[in-house]
Amino acid sequence: MSGLIYLENVTTLKLDEAKCVGCGMCMEVCPHAVIGINSNRAYIRDRDACMECGACSRNCPTGALSVAAGVGCAAAVINSMLGRSDAPCCGPVDTCGGQTGQGKTSCC
Repeated sequence: MSGLIYLENVTTLKLDEAKCVGCGMCMEVCPHAVIGINSNRAYIRDRDACMECGACSRNCPTGALSVAAGVGCAAAVINSMLGRSDAPCCGPVDTCGGQTGQGKTSCC
């Protein structure tokens, strides 16, 4: 899902590198590959691709990531409710951690 940009330079995504233990959970749950791992630490690969769903911060065991749910997440919810196949959350696992296609109507 590369190339997606919601609103440039407005995401609230923050990473406290000192708290990161490099578990990779943030990479696993992020639907847009916003976060990468390098030298056993997370880093933000593409900040503007963040839809602010909050999956990374909710699943980070050390609280190294924070994000306030925002416009991108609302767009994902609206698109999925409209049944759009190109909704940002469409993938093998939605950002709530459940499998897509199991009756869920939103990512957040």
